[in-house]
Amino acid sequence: MSGSGKTERRKAAAAKAPVRAVIEAVMPAVDGGRFPIKRVLGEEVVVEADCFADGHDELACLLLYRNDSDAAWESVPMIALGNDRWRAAFTVERIGVYRYTVTAWVDAFLSWRHDFARRVDAEDLLVAAQLGAALIDGVASRAKAGAKRRLAAWAKRLRREQDPAALATLGLDEDLFSLAKEYPDRSFAATHPVELSVRVDRDRARYSTWYELFPRSFGPATGAHGTFKDCGAVLPYVAAMGFDVLYFPPIHPIGRGRRKGPNNSLIASAGDVGSPWAIGALEGGHTAVHPALGTLADFRELIKLAGEHGLEVALDIAFQCAPDHPWVKEHPEWFRWRPDGTVQYAENPPKKYQDIYPFNFDCGEWQDLWNALEDVFLFWIGEGVRIFRVDNPHTKPFAFWEWLIARVCRDYPDVIFLAEAFTRPKIMHRLAKLGFSQSYTYFTWRNTKHELTEYFTELAHDPSREYFRPNCWPNTPDILNEYLQVGGRPAFMARVVLAATLSANYGIYGPAFELMEHIPREPGSEEYRDSEKYQLRHWDLSRTDSLADFIGRINRARRDNSALQQDWSLRFFAVDNEQLICYAKTSAGLDSVFDNIVVVVVNLDPWHTQSGWVDIDLSALGMEKDSTYQMHDLLTDARYLWHGRRNFVQLDPARTPAHVLRLRRRVKSEHAFDYFA
Repeated sequence: MSGSGKTERRKAAAAKAPVRAVIEAVMPAVDGGRFPIKRVLGEEVVVEADCFADGHDELACLLLYRNDSDAAWESVPMIALGNDRWRAAFTVERIGVYRYTVTAWVDAFLSWRHDFARRVDAEDLLVAAQLGAALIDGVASRAKAGAKRRLAAWAKRLRREQDPAALATLGLDEDLFSLAKEYPDRSFAATHPVELSVRVDRDRARYSTWYELFPRSFGPATGAHGTFKDCGAVLPYVAAMGFDVLYFPPIHPIGRGRRKGPNNSLIASAGDVGSPWAIGALEGGHTAVHPALGTLADFRELIKLAGEHGLEVALDIAFQCAPDHPWVKEHPEWFRWRPDGTVQYAENPPKKYQDIYPFNFDCGEWQDLWNALEDVFLFWIGEGVRIFRVDNPHTKPFAFWEWLIARVCRDYPDVIFLAEAFTRPKIMHRLAKLGFSQSYTYFTWRNTKHELTEYFTELAHDPSREYFRPNCWPNTPDILNEYLQVGGRPAFMARVVLAATLSANYGIYGPAFELMEHIPREPGSEEYRDSEKYQLRHWDLSRTDSLADFIGRINRARRDNSALQQDWSLRFFAVDNEQLICYAKTSAGLDSVFDNIVVVVVNLDPWHTQSGWVDIDLSALGMEKDSTYQMHDLLTDARYLWHGRRNFVQLDPARTPAHVLRLRRRVKSEHAFDYFA
């Protein structure tokens, strides 16, 4: 290469002076930014990063963020935490997607000021002042008119001032320093190469209380098929228990081909109603309603009436077909055909679903299939539904869900998706990453103190909490856990308290739950005998032994206590009895002091009274170790005066197997007595 060529290359390299700042370990980030984290409207996103540079110069760091609909970035200065770790936060104020990243640079002005503050020798101060004046001139050149004049005057005074004491004061002027920081030189800034994202949902994605019922079981008399209009009469009952989501299993026409009879029998009689998950018949498929339930107009009226009772209707979306679903004839290419000319029915060994045909997502016409399934969601969104419980999403391709949820949320960002996936952990977590707003959990099978503590500590404090929102169910139409089969009324009470207080999102399948259905189809089975999945039931909601009132008290406690409306503050406390579990949730007020503290103690033994000493870590609750405080039981309205860390608890499961305790602090009064608030 010629000498002139080398010279030009060197000039070009010099023009791009190296960027010295390094940015690493930006958090929160899901899989390095491959997937978004989750928040709800009004929540903060706290971002941390390692930011540093060579040498001893000062660094400046900014958190950048913007809503996807905005072109310009907002910025927040990051605060140094020590050991080159920095932090800042922003609040999400719109539903949809936000982007965020971090930028950092070696700041010559900050470095000068840091050095200037250490100067004591008069001659050093004079020299440093001249250097500072030059840097401030540069700052002034980037400033707006009013600031430009003030900064230029500052630089001029630094050059003229000769008195060391006055010079030291002038150089460290806090007001002028704050002004200068507003106009940094970011020409050599490093920016984290990945724009991270946060999916912002409405508040119901974080806090919701679900009640599942089969509309067909609420007919006017035993054996009569219920309608949407009949369900209108049940709304006050559900609302009185404090639920805010009313969830229906599939409401579509039910196939007649291979219809199941009672208790999953392979032989159905003429009057058997079949399983709602065997979707599709001559009357239509996934965008039709079962004629016995009523019409689409009736369904829309029910949604409106539910809203008047504070209830939002959620629908089950199950992507599968009965043998006589219209799509089986219209689109045979969407199914797997066996050599004998029949379609392969669904199986989940040992369970067999002879009345259900799964889709073949690997077929050559997969895009047409995907489009048709997207249209199902869009149809029901058009009918006013904004919450969907998705049946068995883990048996459909990940790529399909990522594609579908992104497309739906682009136009309808208020839609909430609940993933009903009782499967392997990594699959459940992948679905949450792909966009499902909430996820079913293993709560149903976590019964011991150790199991519950370990699992919910993971849900509340593992990094996966950034994307995995748990929704806990003590029972479902498919799952009657052994604990409920054998534990009687106390077991149902304990499990609903655990679900409702350990998780901000929870639900029950009713009225089977509050009426304590507990007989399995056969020994060792988790299926209900006379399961509502296969036959009509008629529920006596007025039964005197119903748990409806007890559940209502729990849900009122959730509604009235913000601590129970989120998950991340959960912490467990020691109890010297393995049959007693104790934990607390907190929420902070404007001054960051906990303004709501709820402590829960549950007797996990449904047969025997259990007692023990709970050890409350008062410092973790922002209290002095020798505090005296009142514990107000929100289930019984009893009040207990506690002092210090260790206090005695005794719970008789025959009465109430749990305390849900609102901690009330002692407040000094101007009068002769104190009170608790």
